[in-house]
Amino acid sequence: MTLPNVITLARIAMCPVIFMMALSPTLEMRFWAFVLFVVAALSDIWDGYLARRHGLITDMGKLLDPFADKLLLAASYIPIYIVSHRGAESDALPWWGTMPLWVIVVIFGREIFITLFRSFAARRGVVIAAGVAGKRKALFQALFAAGALLWYPLAALADGRSWTGPAWTAWSTFHGAFVAITLAIAVVLTIYSLIDYLWSYRRLVGIWD
Repeated sequence: MTLPNVITLARIAMCPVIFMMALSPTLEMRFWAFVLFVVAALSDIWDGYLARRHGLITDMGKLLDPFADKLLLAASYIPIYIVSHRGAESDALPWWGTMPLWVIVVIFGREIFITLFRSFAARRGVVIAAGVAGKRKALFQALFAAGALLWYPLAALADGRSWTGPAWTAWSTFHGAFVAITLAIAVVLTIYSLIDYLWSYRRLVGIWD
């Protein structure tokens, strides 16, 4: 039970809390969902750094870390999808409106497929490491989730208090663009990283050999 593994377990424990807070009707809980998500996302960087820096990479960590990453993805994206379909103006995603179902299918479909593909490769003695495209995909997925989790309580607060001043207008324009663009980039990189993995390990399945 190394420190990186303890951090990973803490991240796993935070996921259901983030999920419930993100769906809460209270602004305070929704703000806390954003804060906890940021902490959980940063803990992923921290435990990886500690494991590599101090030689604490373990088989347990290799199993727990990707599981924690996928659980955090579900704990943020599923509530965002649900909230965006509630119908209130403050629940709409900037530029996107409601999050399309195909976005969820692409993001989680890719994760499921790559997990199965890694298992398939491992049975043939091939270890598929995380590639650059996959890391960039994960970064933009996290940036979108953080932006959206903060957007919802801020938009509800602005709606309730009738914020119309230039400061809010400037911030909401920037924040809205950030949320919309990071989601678009995350989707593109999700598809690209899948193609990149398949092309890099194409000989495993005997295509283009």
